[in-house]
Amino acid sequence: MHFSVPDLGSAHFWAALWKIIVANVVLSGDNAVVIALAAHGLPDRLRRPAILFGSLGAIVMLAIFCAAVNYLMTIPYLKLVGGALLLWIGIKLLADEEDAADDKVKAHPSLLAAVGTIILANTVMSLDNSIAMAAAAHGNMTLIAIGLALSVPIIMLGAAIIASVLDRFPWVAVVGAGLIGWIAGEVIAGDGRFDEVVNGQVVEMVRPGSTAAWLDATIPNAELALSAVGAGLVLMVGLYLSNRNTRRAEKG
Repeated sequence: MHFSVPDLGSAHFWAALWKIIVANVVLSGDNAVVIALAAHGLPDRLRRPAILFGSLGAIVMLAIFCAAVNYLMTIPYLKLVGGALLLWIGIKLLADEEDAADDKVKAHPSLLAAVGTIILANTVMSLDNSIAMAAAAHGNMTLIAIGLALSVPIIMLGAAIIASVLDRFPWVAVVGAGLIGWIAGEVIAGDGRFDEVVNGQVVEMVRPGSTAAWLDATIPNAELALSAVGAGLVLMVGLYLSNRNTRRAEKG
């Protein structure tokens, strides 16, 4: 990774910047879902600050990951732990969302808790995104920083739109939580699976003896299978916890 002053008159600069922005926006669709789910349970006056600070925190973490991507890929079981964290976040978001929709259960997270959830979830989900960013920028951190800064308003707009959809159609929260569980399964299945930039091209590699290597040798279509298991687990446990809280509220 390196910093350099960009040549604003260069077609190469604008082409690379466009790639970074497009890649980040496309890859951040699931991040916008997490931001919307975490912010949706807040009062209206706190929702915008949560989306703003959560998005900024997520972008800062992505920039850090882009700078340290080569080192991060050498840490064993990083994605395994990250995927487990993402499962917990998906379960918690679904349980809280369902509780907030139930008049019998008072569940309104604080601004700090919502922002923390957004940053933590997006940190896990940004592991793979950082590879694409670094490849598009050819390791130029100046380009990455500019591209990420320009992407923030787009991600915030997407999160705000999804949050407004949740206001009208609460069942969308269940779909969003299932998506988080699906991504968590993908992250776990990808532990030890990493992308390497070779001659400007991103090539998938699997570390021998890793979780990904074991899964590939043991389970057919391991990534798809674990994604489905992750989605199912989040939905089952999240809805179970929500129903349990409702029963307790009715008794109490």
